[in-house]
Amino acid sequence: MARPAAPGGDPLAELDSVHLGAETVERYLRRHGLMALKRFSQNHLVDGEVLEAIIATAELAPGRRVLEIGPGIGILTAALLRAGADVTAVEVDRRLAAHLRERFEGIPGLRLVEGDVLDQSLADLVSDPWDLVANLPYHITSPVLHRVLEHAPRPERFVLMLQREVAERVAAPAGGKSYLSVFVQYHADVQVVRVVPARAFEPAPEVESALLAGVTRPRRLDPIAEADLWRLVQAGFRERRKMLHNVLPRQLPAVGRPRFEAALAAVDIADDRRPQTLSVEEWLALAAAIGPLGPPSGR
Repeated sequence: MARPAAPGGDPLAELDSVHLGAETVERYLRRHGLMALKRFSQNHLVDGEVLEAIIATAELAPGRRVLEIGPGIGILTAALLRAGADVTAVEVDRRLAAHLRERFEGIPGLRLVEGDVLDQSLADLVSDPWDLVANLPYHITSPVLHRVLEHAPRPERFVLMLQREVAERVAAPAGGKSYLSVFVQYHADVQVVRVVPARAFEPAPEVESALLAGVTRPRRLDPIAEADLWRLVQAGFRERRKMLHNVLPRQLPAVGRPRFEAALAAVDIADDRRPQTLSVEEWLALAAAIGPLGPPSGR
């Protein structure tokens, strides 16, 4: 569903996948005095094929509500609007927010919010159902994932450009798990769609990127049990290379070693396993076998 052009031109076509390229984006940035700021992790996408892959992966229906974090100069924003999405874009850089207001003036389907997304209430930005689609500033990847998955309203789908190492860690199978991968995979089915080279951005970052896609799962635990699960997983990953039967009693001494050893045996998890080897389902089974952890120490 195409959006109508604004009076005096079509801002949705200026940096579309056909016209995109490193030289085009460099000229655009110079013309508007918008050179990238490192403190905001600003790397503008310049690869039209990757832009099309993001939109294809998002599978957007006309009128779909989408939250975009870090729209930059509006390359992905315009593609989302061309796809018919209703976009709420949150931009922390005042220069870019002013530019986006000017560029997309008169274009329906876009709400621009100036500010840090981590200071915003999700309920004020979006309402169910909605999707998260973003070339995410890499320095806020973990807090954004926690924010959007932990509390309602949660996205039904997310398609995110992340640092490759982080994307692969999030999607890691048992054996290479981290706290972040357990957290995200508890909330969603995720996969790395494609690796994206540094040259796909201007300025080119020092690392490769990757496109991560996820479909959010229904919640499986009540809030109290979920909080206990994360206390347990965090305790394990504080010493991720240590064996479970040693690290868990040491990190959660109030529970007691006998209770941990009995729970591990009950769910058939060898006590010499290490935290990164457990799947999400094994963490869930272990948490259920241990039962309520009680109030955190220090209360």
